[in-house]
Amino acid sequence: MIWAMAILLALCTFLVLAFVLKAPRSGWEAVGAALFLGIAGYGLQASPGLSGAPKPAAQTMISDPAAIVESRLNLSERDTMPDNKWVVIADGMARNGQFANAAQVLLGAVDDDPDNAEAWLAMGNALLAHADGLLTPASLYAYRKAEKAAPDSPGPPFFLGTALAQSGRFVQARSTWAALLERTAPDAPWREGLEYRLQRLDLLIEAQAQTQIGR
Repeated sequence: MIWAMAILLALCTFLVLAFVLKAPRSGWEAVGAALFLGIAGYGLQASPGLSGAPKPAAQTMISDPAAIVESRLNLSERDTMPDNKWVVIADGMARNGQFANAAQVLLGAVDDDPDNAEAWLAMGNALLAHADGLLTPASLYAYRKAEKAAPDSPGPPFFLGTALAQSGRFVQARSTWAALLERTAPDAPWREGLEYRLQRLDLLIEAQAQTQIGR
């Protein structure tokens, strides 16, 4: 019964995306793949035949998935939802921690518009979160594509710096953030936060250097 409900829910979701939200036909395959991955993941990890028991949620992803989406929107200084339907759908998935599915859906956005910087950036963030903050070749590629599509946008270097720092590449992260700070206006709303992150990163770099000297 539970399996039937899961499949029915996936089918209904596909019909809504395809015919109500009128997602482009070129992206139907990506949506179908995302839904299939969701069902497959349920089959591998869930135990529908067992009775429920309270259990703390495993912290395998970031603690606040919605914060990633909100941070990206704030950096883009966007007052409305993204123009691309795929990005809107993917943002909804990302807010609920469905990062792998969000990345799959975003393939539809970049397929429709390879120069969609927002879609590439959202994909980089989704892939980064799916890897528990580890910068993978796939997420790095997405960040580079976003930066190329919108070289003046603060989003790609900001999140790339975050990814580098989380992966322990502090010097590269500092270089990325310092370059962004240099071209950031004094009254930019994200400048203070960026300066704070650079200060903390400097402390980490100094501590790392001291540790190496002591060896």
